[in-house]
Amino acid sequence: MPQGQPAVIPDDGLTTRQRRNRPIVAVHTGVGKGKSTAAFGMALRGWNQGWRIGVFQFVKSAKWKVGEESVFQQLGQLHEQTGVGGPVEWHKMGAGWSWTRSSAGEDTEAAHAEHAREGWEEIKQRLADERHDLYVLDEFAYPLKWGWVDVEDVVQTLANRPGFQHVIITGRNADPRLIEAADLVTEMTKIKHPMDAGQKGQRGIEW
Repeated sequence: MPQGQPAVIPDDGLTTRQRRNRPIVAVHTGVGKGKSTAAFGMALRGWNQGWRIGVFQFVKSAKWKVGEESVFQQLGQLHEQTGVGGPVEWHKMGAGWSWTRSSAGEDTEAAHAEHAREGWEEIKQRLADERHDLYVLDEFAYPLKWGWVDVEDVVQTLANRPGFQHVIITGRNADPRLIEAADLVTEMTKIKHPMDAGQKGQRGIEW
């Protein structure tokens, strides 16, 4: 893509504007650092455009924190108070999801799998209702890898989603079927990491 120009112009009958404004599915995978960070950066750009942002973290513990969560919560409040940017919702699987019927406090693989499935069903409904303009499904590659959520269902749902809805999925070992269905795929490759020299994660860098 020299100077931001596509190498090939498809003969699809669309104008440049129509082709440019198609919503995308993005996948950030690989063993390197930065998958979620890049996704949240894209969400920040979307917020600045006034898009409705929905972040869904498929993590096992509600106690798991990232710095971006606090920032986006504040940006959501800023939108409510001033109209700047767009509305923000942030949900965690580890919190049991606000819509889940599962028993609180369960910490078994079966419980985590159930939370993941219920979370995906909620996201499917939101896609059908066109609730958000940009979705970040953080660490969603893992429940797909573990068989908790059906990959074919995800691929079909994303392919048939209505309207203008961008979806970003992060996590290592993204399923090949998801990669094939995505419009944008980035693999983060580790060259060096402070942990290689025995340095643990630190505030402001890892969270």
